[in-house]
Amino acid sequence: MRDGPELDILVVGGGVVGAGAALDAATRGLKVGLIEARDWASGTSSRSSKLMHGGLRYLEMLDFALVREALKERGLSLGTLAPYLVQPVRFLYPLKHRVWERPYVGAGIALYDAMAATSGNRMGLQWHKHLSKKKALRVAPALKPDSLVGAVQYSDAQVDDARHTMTIVRTAATYGALVANRTRVTRFERAGEHVVGANVTDLESGEEFLVSAKQVINATGVWTDDTQAMADTRGQFHVRASKGVHLVVPRDRLQLDTGLILRTEKSVLFVIPWGRHWIVGTTDTDWDLDKAHPAASSSDIDYVLEHVNSVLRSPLTASDVEGVYAGLRPLLTGESESTSKLSREHVVGHPAPGLVVVAGGKYTTYRVMAKDAVDEAVRSLDAKVPESCTEQVPLVGADGWVAMQNARHELAETYGINVVRVEHLLHRYGSMVKEVLTLIADDPSLAEPLPGADDYLRAEVPYAVSHEGARHLDDVLARRTRASIETWDRGTAAAQVVADLMAPLLNWSPEQVAREVSHYLARVEAERASQQQPDDATADAARLGAEDIVPIG
Repeated sequence: MRDGPELDILVVGGGVVGAGAALDAATRGLKVGLIEARDWASGTSSRSSKLMHGGLRYLEMLDFALVREALKERGLSLGTLAPYLVQPVRFLYPLKHRVWERPYVGAGIALYDAMAATSGNRMGLQWHKHLSKKKALRVAPALKPDSLVGAVQYSDAQVDDARHTMTIVRTAATYGALVANRTRVTRFERAGEHVVGANVTDLESGEEFLVSAKQVINATGVWTDDTQAMADTRGQFHVRASKGVHLVVPRDRLQLDTGLILRTEKSVLFVIPWGRHWIVGTTDTDWDLDKAHPAASSSDIDYVLEHVNSVLRSPLTASDVEGVYAGLRPLLTGESESTSKLSREHVVGHPAPGLVVVAGGKYTTYRVMAKDAVDEAVRSLDAKVPESCTEQVPLVGADGWVAMQNARHELAETYGINVVRVEHLLHRYGSMVKEVLTLIADDPSLAEPLPGADDYLRAEVPYAVSHEGARHLDDVLARRTRASIETWDRGTAAAQVVADLMAPLLNWSPEQVAREVSHYLARVEAERASQQQPDDATADAARLGAEDIVPIG
């Protein structure tokens, strides 16, 4: 980007929407660059509820267009775009009121299923079904008998958000996009009224340079207002951050054969199956403190536990919580004081010639947001540009993944690892799984699991560096794997081993290895301290006690 010719489009922001915009532009034959100040998906896009869904509560709010659009995108991801990363998941909706609630909820979920079917992308998800109280307790023995009078069970989908976003970036790169993380915009370059590129800083080296582009797309999520300010433009809309906190608990702690969706006074609470764990959340509160590291307070944790415990026979306690994470939703500001009422619709604006801004939306509809942003940008390009084709562009690892899945027993035998391990790897790498297994063939010690994080093999660490853009220890422990939220020690037991595996590929000195480990341990300590604090302000102060390994200014 520094030395090459002028780009057609420069995308700022390496979350799911920015990644999607880079892929959309690259597959139209455009010269495109993508820059991200930290790691891919290091913000909102690694801290979601990890669902690909239409959103039942938006249906209740009569936002039919958003739900229909999201259900279509869910089907595309399940069937064409990322079938190895996006998986079906079942949810139980407990009914608390006799007579009126079953027809009301049943009609809503029937409409939800019907909208998915008419989109042409239902992708074999099971239809909803009504359950008596007895049958509901059979699939969800963890529920108190007096917490329900019956239930409705329905299907949705889930995704490893951080891995999905990184895979979109990787796919964009295979189609010619120039992608660079740890690269921060310091200001937008202007020629008169026109934005003609961005001055950026390589945060690893400190080098500053200009990236010239005919159009710039600002896809910075909750940082939208801050980024717009760099262009000296008055924003056409504003983005407000809503904090969502999730807890991770062991799978054996809740006796459930299904996920749960529970109504709360503000929104809904999910209990989501996640490998050998459950994800429980979320909260929905305004946040105006540090956007890079939103902190979960003890009040947030207590709120989630209180609401889920209202229906559980055996209540969860803080000691059951393996991991905690907090993310920020980018909401378009509205009149309501409650963030749960703000819009999840997305908007695209053109606040200055050469600058396009996309904001709002939800994870599931990332591809539509990206398409709309690129559509707006190409209107100002001189050449005729093809229409978006990303509906038909599978992410890397999707092509041939079913055949590889069918060969899982042979792969296990060939590489000498358990077939369950192979299945886990297949759902992380798809048809690229042999690239990871080849590392094990070359060095059998890489078949060993990471200390304290048994779900992940050592081979996944060098692969994360060589193929997935991991530059630092927390990139691997927090996003390429999810050890930071899935293990009791938050990944600290694996830190030294992971750093040692990364070191030769990144030419780290022993001092840098020690610095990476020390930084990660301090990060975990600061997160734990923040979760003991009573409110947002004190939690934020505690979390900021650990600096970033690469300060972003």
